Amino acid sequence: MDVAYWIVAALLAAFYPYAGGMKVLQSQERLQPMMGWVDRVPMPLVRVIGTLEVLGAAGLILPPLTGIAPWLAVAAATGLVLIQVGGIVVHVSRGEARLIGLNIALLLAAAAAIWLGTTWL
Repeated sequence: MDVAYWIVAALLAAFYPYAGGMKVLQSQERLQPMMGWVDRVPMPLVRVIGTLEVLGAAGLILPPLTGIAPWLAVAAATGLVLIQVGGIVVHVSRGEARLIGLNIALLLAAAAAIWLGTTWL
């Protein structure tokens, strides 16, 4: 289970700093072609979502790696599940149900991290 957790956590930790960092650092105009939903969400909320994604990625890796409060990894994975649930809701409300594949994959990976994290942390 330990190896499986690290594989899932590493994959999520590779994706979320990039996606979250873009939301934190780029303008609405630069995000719009990649993330059409940013036109309906205030930019401060987009920045908060990006920050939470970056912190979630760190939370998956740092607590178990250092041994300090490893339960935070499960909390981080739970937060990432909630972010993806929100993403699915936004896409479906915009009539973009065909675009939720990545959201579902990330949600399932984060859910797996929760399950794997609770079995060995």
